[in-house]
Amino acid sequence: MSRENRSLISTFREETDGIVFGIGALLTILAIGAIAIRPTATGDVLTAANTFLWKEVGWLYLWAMFLAVAFCLWLMIGPWGKIKLGGPDENPEFTFYQFFAMLFSAGLSTGLVFYGPAEALFHYASGPPFLSASAESGAIIPGAVQYTLLHWGISPWSAYLTIGVTIAYYVHRRDAPIKPSTIFAPFIGVSNLDKDWVKFLDIGIVVVSVGGVAVSLGFVVTQFMTGLSYNWGLQFGDLGTILITVGLTVGFTASAALGVKKGIRRVSSFNMYLFAALLAVAFIFGPTAFLLNLGSEAFGGYVTEFIEMSLYSNVENGSEWVGAWTVFYWAWWFSFAPMIGIFIARICRGRTIRQVVFAGIVGTSAASFPWFVVMGGSSLWAQNSGQVNILGVVSEYGIEVAGFPLFEHIMPFGQVFSALYLLLVLTFLITTVDSTTLSLAMFTTGGDSNPPTANRIAWGMLVGLLTSVLLITGGLAALKDLVVLVGLPIAIVVGCCIVGLTMELEQQNPVLFTERYGSDTGEQPESVSLVDYLSTRRSESSSD
Repeated sequence: MSRENRSLISTFREETDGIVFGIGALLTILAIGAIAIRPTATGDVLTAANTFLWKEVGWLYLWAMFLAVAFCLWLMIGPWGKIKLGGPDENPEFTFYQFFAMLFSAGLSTGLVFYGPAEALFHYASGPPFLSASAESGAIIPGAVQYTLLHWGISPWSAYLTIGVTIAYYVHRRDAPIKPSTIFAPFIGVSNLDKDWVKFLDIGIVVVSVGGVAVSLGFVVTQFMTGLSYNWGLQFGDLGTILITVGLTVGFTASAALGVKKGIRRVSSFNMYLFAALLAVAFIFGPTAFLLNLGSEAFGGYVTEFIEMSLYSNVENGSEWVGAWTVFYWAWWFSFAPMIGIFIARICRGRTIRQVVFAGIVGTSAASFPWFVVMGGSSLWAQNSGQVNILGVVSEYGIEVAGFPLFEHIMPFGQVFSALYLLLVLTFLITTVDSTTLSLAMFTTGGDSNPPTANRIAWGMLVGLLTSVLLITGGLAALKDLVVLVGLPIAIVVGCCIVGLTMELEQQNPVLFTERYGSDTGEQPESVSLVDYLSTRRSESSSD
């Protein structure tokens, strides 16, 4: 063994939290292995569990996400937004564009290319019960795009930001470790975050996170292979699936191994340029006037009916449609929230809370809404006008192929733009998975913001291996159902973040109450646990 390899392994052993990494990886392998061995039986059990969840506790998912939105809007416009995540004179590590590009690419980007041309088509074909228009009619087109904006708008980013800002505050202002259990700092204090019992949260998040990444990677691998099959007639067996997955794994692992500045930042910037170019081409060569009118109507409906749509449970029909769409999405975003939250905390040092939330809510919506209007609207226009039977192509090849016939038929040099669209699928996948791989490495090294390369490589290889197994055995659908199940505890965690961060910020920067704990001394109050703070307040009230 070479000296370099020995040094790499030695660094890995010294800097990795053996309990979190070892138990987390083992439980992940066991869970995904059980799904792979009996995908049908496991899928039936998980489907039954999910049906129970969306019927009985679907309201919890809906309210947790809605409260996260309200909380983030308050952080953005309220006085707490001026709080800097770092020292008072500390400058941001990245420019705003670099920060935004990494944030956007890490968050929902793989879903943009997967669902962008397709989701509105599904709502058009099925007729969501919230909408009064009939399925496959011209009247339902604005509502189909409106519901797509709900699922991909400010709501998922609010889940990410609630956890991300909570962790970032304690990391950059209280010197807490950058790991999921830091969200409990308001309740237990920063000094207790290194206790062994706290590691169980980090272990649980490892399992949830790897499952969520495997689902996303599986979706994009499927989209990539289907695109090759649709455009060039290539067919893939088990070996081809493994080779494609391995190739993609090498790509995102290499990016993660290079780190934020050399790998993730550069690929993210390239993504944004390619994303903007394809969006502009589709807008110019597509039904431009139709898209402008459709976008205005859909966005107006999104704004005016946001509260009603966010809390709509379709109880008269057993919540089936909402469970299959909105609750599934919310659970998926919740399962990703700890990973993306960790990544947000890693790249936001030196920025104010307002800047971070603005980039995550306003910035990403300004980028993603035009994409869904242009791609989804063009698909609806082509389908409803009879220009292209995209639903027929989707029924033959699957949802992942919807974007290819669109580029092929509405613009010149369609094959060229289809190839560029396929490239966007790959580069967005790389930035999404490499950022989450980096997050996994950070919270399996006790919160090291620059974890050892060997740890990043290990997680990249494990994610790629497990995804290959799921694709070959047909276990991806069952794992998708598992994501809904594990999203429930994260929804509760989001609620804890809202309560804990509110108490912390109110203690340090009072807004809701006029008195401030410790203000009579004129000194900056120490960071104490919520339990200690409330206990002190009760004692003071009793003495009064």
